Amino acid sequence: MAADSPTRNRRCVLTKRPQGGSVASCFEMQEEQLSPLGRGEARVRVEWLSIDPTQRGWLNPGPNYRAPVGLGEVMRGAGVGTVVETDNETLPVGAKVYGELGWQTFAAASASGLFGVNIVPEGIEPRHMLSVFGTNGLTAYFGMTEIGRPSSADTVLVSAAAGATGSIAAQISSSLGCRTIGIAGGQEKCEWVRESAGLDACIDYKSDNVAQALNSLAPGGIDVYFDNVGGELLEAAVDNLADHGRIVLCGAVATGYDGGLPATGLRNYMQLGLRRARMEGFVFFDYIERFPEALAHLSGMFGRGELKVAETIAEGVDAAPGALDGLFTGANLGKQLVRV
Repeated sequence: MAADSPTRNRRCVLTKRPQGGSVASCFEMQEEQLSPLGRGEARVRVEWLSIDPTQRGWLNPGPNYRAPVGLGEVMRGAGVGTVVETDNETLPVGAKVYGELGWQTFAAASASGLFGVNIVPEGIEPRHMLSVFGTNGLTAYFGMTEIGRPSSADTVLVSAAAGATGSIAAQISSSLGCRTIGIAGGQEKCEWVRESAGLDACIDYKSDNVAQALNSLAPGGIDVYFDNVGGELLEAAVDNLADHGRIVLCGAVATGYDGGLPATGLRNYMQLGLRRARMEGFVFFDYIERFPEALAHLSGMFGRGELKVAETIAEGVDAAPGALDGLFTGANLGKQLVRV
């Protein structure tokens, strides 16, 4: 049964491994004839793509928390779309679905679960499954509540506070009653962090002296630092940790995720010992059995207007490689999406 009968697919394929810098030249747009659906499969017209820093790491040949994308393969990525043809009664024609659809205009899907395809819950804007109710929201929730564990008396610092994950983590912190400080790049982003996301303060790393700003804004030290950037910002946070402070290692976009060693390491790591502090990494699917808890919390915040979502939208599947590059130059405010 089919709502329409697409015959061609446009797909963004990885053709070579990046050697630092831009990745846009490592992809090629290809067109192919669609094959008949296999048993139990559904054809999905891809409508939105999620663009995330972690995708840059999947382009490297070395180890990651997921296997590298293979040369000649469609670029891996989450998306949402509409079922247009089906041989799977659980994925009916017309259903809005989300999951790992890849950088292409049509995807054949059958599996459910973490890396499969699932029906968008009733009443949810489909593209929000790629941000607040997807990987970004889950990462922010478990990183902040399980690794950071702030109390209402704590001062919390979040880097990339105008980004897809950082903005949610920061707003979770504020909702718990914490004094919450963001770090972002540029006046527009800092204004959004303060005015829309409602943080107590925001440091512009492009124009402010971050160390001096932290001394002024958090004279008693930082109790929790949610780190999405690494590099010099991580060192500044370590220098300003309170005793028994906690650092949540979520990301390190300053490294470019190019598979090599960054230009500088964490030179002041002994401050962790002197402050009796800890630094811990995690991956969101470590907490798969608790996803309903996280989604209920995020849904409640969103429904009460306590969680603002910013989006930057690029047009067309061809724009996906450039949108990925833009994450590492600060081009996006909030979630970077591609409207296919």
